[in-house]
Amino acid sequence: MITFTVNGETREFSGDPTTPILWYLRDELQLTGSKFGCGMAQCGACTVHVNGVAQRSCVLPVSAVSGSKITTIEGLSKDGDHPVQQAWIEHKVPQCGYCQCGQMMQAASLLASNPTPSDEEIVQGMSGNICRCGTYPRIHKAIKSAAKTMAGVEYFIPETEGEKA
Repeated sequence: MITFTVNGETREFSGDPTTPILWYLRDELQLTGSKFGCGMAQCGACTVHVNGVAQRSCVLPVSAVSGSKITTIEGLSKDGDHPVQQAWIEHKVPQCGYCQCGQMMQAASLLASNPTPSDEEIVQGMSGNICRCGTYPRIHKAIKSAAKTMAGVEYFIPETEGEKA
């Protein structure tokens, strides 16, 4: 039996220990925010936090999370009021939305480890997450906005001409 917590609840898994945690989260727990994108940890659509650090759940076997605390997008904030989630709404980041849960989980992990990232640190910290719709400028602005909010300072970032809806 493999025991770990998911979004604050203790869980036990008795299946194949090589099963990627993504499939347990989606199929057994019905936590479908984390998406299957590539199955090779290259796109970031499956990103969850393991002990507070962004991890790609599509290649992470259940055996590797024994005793760990897993947080999915559903557990980032019960009310959707985490500063990253609010910044995503404020800056109208999603287009198709498929990758966005992974993007937000990566951003939340980045800000937890680096509350005031530079532009280059944001680019580097988000480099493993792919957005096929190309919302990178809005993602970047949302991360800057969330960082300011998390620091207790709210501000406005004007849209550029190319990003107006």
